[in-house]
Amino acid sequence: MQAVIYKKKKTKQWTKLIIALIYTAIFLILLLNYFAENVNQDLSDSMIRLHIVANSDSIQDQSLKYRVRNAVIDYMTEKMHGLMDKSDATAFINSHLREIEQIANSVIIQEGLKEHVKASFGKYPFPSKQYANMVLPAGFYDALKIEIGDAKGQNWWCVMFPPLCFTEDTKGKLDEEYISLLKEELSEEGMEIIINDGENEIPVEIKFKIVEIFQESKIKLAGLFQKNNQH
Repeated sequence: MQAVIYKKKKTKQWTKLIIALIYTAIFLILLLNYFAENVNQDLSDSMIRLHIVANSDSIQDQSLKYRVRNAVIDYMTEKMHGLMDKSDATAFINSHLREIEQIANSVIIQEGLKEHVKASFGKYPFPSKQYANMVLPAGFYDALKIEIGDAKGQNWWCVMFPPLCFTEDTKGKLDEEYISLLKEELSEEGMEIIINDGENEIPVEIKFKIVEIFQESKIKLAGLFQKNNQH
């Protein structure tokens, strides 16, 4: 009889321990997700990205994508020069979407092709991406999205505001002026996470990984919901 009572008591203890561990795990997941969301929101509130999707992965369509990119960046660099506030940059882009389409379409017409361009502004998913010594974690960012034709080819992207497109292929470090501009827009923690000078401490790398894992999971879930809604 005592053995039965002891066994039941032990079972209750294990049950309580398992329940406590489950609640602790849920709490930690919610806490880490909250942290990841805050970092992504901080970055998204401070940046506008440019996302160009080619018609296909053919050599011709990929080459066209880069010519469209160059024309759009030249146009935006000239027109957005002097804009130091994200809200002003957002307002400018939203009010010039048709002009941006015309710029892109003019490149296609010059090539004698029939694809058309659709320009839109919104919050879109991005993978982790390195620009010089800045690494942006995966997440949803405000972006100008340009889709060429069927938009089934490889992507190209950069940071349009604060302007960074010109350093897309740079392997060195961002200049001090750009770093200062970022510091004005981002929190201290946000800056610590995205600027990588090769001297990041392990806690910072862990924070970046947390943001990356949770945001990538969010992007995958959003993709699944989108596919289900299409069927």
